Amino acid sequence: MKPVIALVGRPNVGKSTLFNRLTRSRDALVADLPGLTRDRHYGEGRIGERPFLVIDTGGFEPVAKEGIMHEMALQTKQAVAEADIVVFIVDGRQGLTPHDKTITDFLRKSGRQVMLVVNKSEGMKYTSVTADFYELGMGDPYVISAAHGDGVTDLVIEALDLAFAQRPADEEELEAADRGVKIALVGRPNVGKSTLINTLVGEQRVIAFDMPGTTRDSIEVPFERDGKQYTLIDTAGIRRRGKVFEAIEKFSVVKTLQSVTEANVVVLMLDAQQDISEQDAHIAGFILESGRALVVAVNKWDGLTSDQRDQVKNDIDRKLDFLGFAEMKFISALKGSGVSQLMKSVDSAYAAATANLSTPRLTRALQEAVEKQEPKRKGSSRPKMRYAHQGGQNPPIIVIHGNALDGITEPYKRYLEKHFRDTFNLIGTPLRIELRSGKNPFDKREG
Repeated sequence: MKPVIALVGRPNVGKSTLFNRLTRSRDALVADLPGLTRDRHYGEGRIGERPFLVIDTGGFEPVAKEGIMHEMALQTKQAVAEADIVVFIVDGRQGLTPHDKTITDFLRKSGRQVMLVVNKSEGMKYTSVTADFYELGMGDPYVISAAHGDGVTDLVIEALDLAFAQRPADEEELEAADRGVKIALVGRPNVGKSTLINTLVGEQRVIAFDMPGTTRDSIEVPFERDGKQYTLIDTAGIRRRGKVFEAIEKFSVVKTLQSVTEANVVVLMLDAQQDISEQDAHIAGFILESGRALVVAVNKWDGLTSDQRDQVKNDIDRKLDFLGFAEMKFISALKGSGVSQLMKSVDSAYAAATANLSTPRLTRALQEAVEKQEPKRKGSSRPKMRYAHQGGQNPPIIVIHGNALDGITEPYKRYLEKHFRDTFNLIGTPLRIELRSGKNPFDKREG
């Protein structure tokens, strides 16, 4: 699992600024899902070849008893519980405050590894900016400027080293890497994820009963089917906004996000007997952004009339239209109907996501696409695509080389994507196209 770093501190110490700097290395916030308050966000960052998850939290009032500050404190406490490393941020320009001491008391009792970080230190000497904070008894502070990036890389490297030192890979974890195709089951609570796992495995491997929020963590269940090895990952349901603070709500969102990013195929489960919600669309969007192969499983299908089934299909087509690349299977996890077809779609999606596409075949497909429809001119020139090769798998990445490719429009990229998908039968996986323009050596000839 990717290490998790939680950013904690009182208001206006620079947590969000640091969060934005860390996640900008991937150019986007990975997850901002309903079911999380505005003051707790999850993102993904990378230092070199080392990926990690980072949690941004709101201003922390550990002793708040009611109101929005109490809710924000609950969110921060959940983030601390999920984290491998807690980065406790203080303000170097304001100095030590009683509020900082209160947060320190909470973090010391949490049992988590804590790194004390003095932010807003630009232009200040280390000794002067850190002197007050030794009183907290948390060792030598790390000094950074989140706004300017000073010291941030070294901070994250140290945090990742500490995280990995705390959880060395044991033999079971190493064996888990060789358990075949990893399938993450995700969706809203009570949609039938645990029931589907029990049906596939043929025994009561995970708790499944009619109470939302039963699954508290991501559970891996290895099994064999038709001679193939799989590992099913049952994840906690991601609840909608406003339901996070119920007493039963003990799930770990970060585990669900990790399960999606580390799976080979994701099965998005929908409840046919409930409306397709904005929450379903957000979960689907995160899966798409993560580049995972995907199968949509519409559960509890057996209890609907013909008219109700037509209505559900129309609702899905309208609200999840961006998942056109994925196969959709209508199942009853409880009775087992449609489950065999679901697994065939999982196999197909995995095969498409990991397909090896040769350069000659890709280039030939590119030429066929251009012959059918050339890209539009941009000014006096027309983009020229010369050849294509595969730049990655899971999801497949097709890299197209040529000249003036900045003139390729988004509609034309979608046309190319559809052509490649149809040519190579890439069903069930996102497909990414990268355009790389070469320099014309004759553009700057010396006279």
